[in-house]
Amino acid sequence: MEEKKLVISIARSYGSGGLTLAKKLGKELNLPVYDREILRMASDQSGISEEMFGQVDEHVRKIFLKAKGKYKGKPLTPEDSAFTSDDNLFELQADVIRQIADTQSCIIVGRCADYILRDKTNVLSLFFYASEEDCLERLRKQVSGTDEELIKRMHDIDKHRAEYYKYYTGRDWNDARNYDFCLDTGVMDYDRLIEVVKSYIEIKNREI
Repeated sequence: MEEKKLVISIARSYGSGGLTLAKKLGKELNLPVYDREILRMASDQSGISEEMFGQVDEHVRKIFLKAKGKYKGKPLTPEDSAFTSDDNLFELQADVIRQIADTQSCIIVGRCADYILRDKTNVLSLFFYASEEDCLERLRKQVSGTDEELIKRMHDIDKHRAEYYKYYTGRDWNDARNYDFCLDTGVMDYDRLIEVVKSYIEIKNREI
């Protein structure tokens, strides 16, 4: 009997430690973690430079912000004049995310993966967040800059992620109803957070 696949999507606020948690969780569960690797894979498959994907990674250019729910689930072909458009760069990444989820158990970080994979019953969507104070404390250890600069960076990145999510999904990025499980990462250390998440996954995995 084929072993059932488990796909975990992780959305995270900047400074919450979400990527660190994703990597630690991947190590604990022996699952590959996909973050910026998705850009490289989309580049390899499409022939479009990875740099172009990086320019719009979890970021929407201001001129496009009015549209909502732009994800269609069907990338354009190279013959199309809009093949390298921002929207098609997203579609190509989304196609990679679906291919990954179709073939293996894994963890996928950000990039609207929860929405892209919303029709799959074997996907658990997690959202990690923390208070501004807790995020700032974490960022002081990781990023150089004054507290004012770090707070601005935090707000800017979260704003970009929220706009990106809204633009492609039509949903609010920080709405708990979009996710299976939301966790405040400021309430305990990484090891205990991992135990909480693992316990939740074990319970939910019985239902998949």
